[in-house]
Amino acid sequence: MAENNRELADFLKRARAQSDPSRAGLPPDGRVRRVPGLRREEVALLAGVSTDYYSRLEQGRRIVPSSSVIEAIGRALDLDAAGLAHLKDLIGTSANPNRRRPAAVQRLRPGVHQLFDSLAGVPALALGRRTDVLAANRMAKALFTDFDAMPPQQRNYARWLFLDMDTRTLFVDWEVQARAAVESLRLEVGRDPDDPATLSLIAELRTESPEFDQWWEEHRVYQRTHGSKRLLHPLVGELTVEYETIILPGDSDVALFVYTAPAASASQQALDLLASWTLTPEFRRTR
Repeated sequence: MAENNRELADFLKRARAQSDPSRAGLPPDGRVRRVPGLRREEVALLAGVSTDYYSRLEQGRRIVPSSSVIEAIGRALDLDAAGLAHLKDLIGTSANPNRRRPAAVQRLRPGVHQLFDSLAGVPALALGRRTDVLAANRMAKALFTDFDAMPPQQRNYARWLFLDMDTRTLFVDWEVQARAAVESLRLEVGRDPDDPATLSLIAELRTESPEFDQWWEEHRVYQRTHGSKRLLHPLVGELTVEYETIILPGDSDVALFVYTAPAASASQQALDLLASWTLTPEFRRTR
C-alpha cells in the first residue's frame, strides 16, 4: 500500500472514531457501543454507499470515488472545510493533487517586504511552506521572537513553538496554539506528502516533542484563517491579539498574518507600549 493510501486509511479511521453518533441522526438499534464514534456500516449508510465500498476505502485501497461520494462521506463524518479538503487531497481529487513543490528556497517579493516595513505599529508575519518564517516586521519580532537571529534552517514557526521552551510562558494558550500548528502541518502534508523538507521537520518534531508526536497521531487538520492569541509578554504583560490571514495573490504558498487588538483596549495599549519600546536603543541592543 502506498504511503498516501496509509494516510487516507488513518485519517478515515480517526475521523470515524471522533464522530459523535448522537449528531448523526441514526435510528437507535439497541446495540451497546464498545468503541467511540461511528461504525463503518453507519458511515456507509449515511454516505449512501455499500459497507464493502466504504470498508475498502478506509483500508486505503486504490479507489477514486466521485466528487458526490466524497462530499457524502465528508458529511457523514461531519468534516469541516479543512477536513473535507484534506480528504480530497489524500484521495487525489483536489485541484492540484499531491503536487511536488519547487525545491528552491522561498523568497518574498520586495513589495511585500516594503508592506511589512510600513506596518510600524502592527505585528506581521509571513509564513511559507511548512510554516517557515519568510519575514517578520519589527513589531512581530518584539511580540514573539527575533526570527532573523536564528540560523536560516531554524526559522520555522512550528519548530519555534515546540522546541523553544520560552513559548510555553509567552503563550497563555500554548496548547491551543501548538495544536493548531500540528493540524496545519497535517493539512499541508496531505497536499504534498513527498516534500523532503516538510517530512524532515515532522520527523524532528516527533522525536523532540512528546506533545507534537501525540497530537500528530490524532490526525486532525486545521486551516488557520483567523483567530486570537493570548500572551503574557515579558515587557508589557498580558494581552490578546486577533489575527487575520491573507494569502498572497499569485503565490498560495505564502500566508501573511497580521495581528491587531481592539482600539482603546488594554491589549492595544500594550501593543502601543511595545511599539514605543522597540524604538529605544536599549531594546534594539537586546534583540
